[in-house]
Amino acid sequence: MRRIILITGGERSGKSTYAEKLALSLSPTPVYIATAHPWDEEFRERIRRHQERRGPQWTNIEEERELSRHRLEGRVVLVDCLTLWATNFFFSGKDEELPDVDQVLAELKAEFDRFTSQQATFILVTNEIGMGGVSANAIQRRFTDLMGWLNQYAAQQADEVVLMVSGIGVTIKEPPPAPPNFEF
Repeated sequence: MRRIILITGGERSGKSTYAEKLALSLSPTPVYIATAHPWDEEFRERIRRHQERRGPQWTNIEEERELSRHRLEGRVVLVDCLTLWATNFFFSGKDEELPDVDQVLAELKAEFDRFTSQQATFILVTNEIGMGGVSANAIQRRFTDLMGWLNQYAAQQADEVVLMVSGIGVTIKEPPPAPPNFEF
């Protein structure tokens, strides 16, 4: 059975730790898909700390774009995170060109659908970046638009959505109740 759980919130809200604990509660051997591109040494160190925090029970996959090429039927899969994944699509063009948000969003939705069509439990981590003020920078505004629309799409597809606030998970979308079991 396919299940999608979206974990969202601001930076340092506890999303990754919450998602990792949830994954381990659902499987003794979950899969961790890291979408980060190591841009600089500080980010490499951040990746190393995340890897160190996870134990040997995790199957670790580094995948910056094509999530659907990994067949994970029947597994519990944590993707950390959709924001970094979207960044890899958003900044794939020429530096001097502003990305076409509609085109990038269409690519992301298509890949999201291919990936989550598998019969697996998906725990997806994302950032709520649009809760602050409007940026004066055109690229930041476009990326905020992209993430807002991608997060809305992911939340619509999700069975459950949890908003992290100061390390506390607040359920904002619950799965529908199970149908009654009638015996005839």
